[in-house]
Amino acid sequence: MNRNLEVDYMRIRNLDSFNALALLVALLSIAFAGSANAAPQKKEYLSDLESDKIREAVDPGDRIKLFVTFAEDRLKKFQYEAARKPADRRRSEMLNSLMNAYVGCVDDAADQIGLAREKQADIRGALKTFKSKGKDFLATLQKIGPDDPDFDSYKDTLEDAIEGTKDALSDIDDAEKELSPAPVRRKPS
Repeated sequence: MNRNLEVDYMRIRNLDSFNALALLVALLSIAFAGSANAAPQKKEYLSDLESDKIREAVDPGDRIKLFVTFAEDRLKKFQYEAARKPADRRRSEMLNSLMNAYVGCVDDAADQIGLAREKQADIRGALKTFKSKGKDFLATLQKIGPDDPDFDSYKDTLEDAIEGTKDALSDIDDAEKELSPAPVRRKPS
């Protein structure tokens, strides 16, 4: 009888240590998952300096302007690479990369619009800039055509860029409609 109690006690003790180990593993995985989500992820298409600028910009309007500036830079680099005559061996890879980076910047700027709307931040100036530049971006993208010998290699990415820019412009229009007009200041009498 005493031996049976010892065996039962050993089973319970082993089970308790197993449960404690399982609980510890679960807690550690939650802690690591929480810490990974706490730090903003570095975007592949941004340089370290650009990531720092985004991180330091507290206002969503400032972030929108930064992302628009970065998108403009990627589009200019794309145009430069596409027009360059001594084509690089990795030209199509470079063009796709630049176009994907452009799309990432435009998408992130549009995401900041949603964030600003949630925070009820005043982003009228940033929206005006984004809308103006967005229309220019769209016109530039639509001019890129099949006369380029590598067009087939980046055609899908270009279509994504055009669609992403149109979506961003639509988001801007929605945000402008939702924003209340700026308060009118009256002169003291």
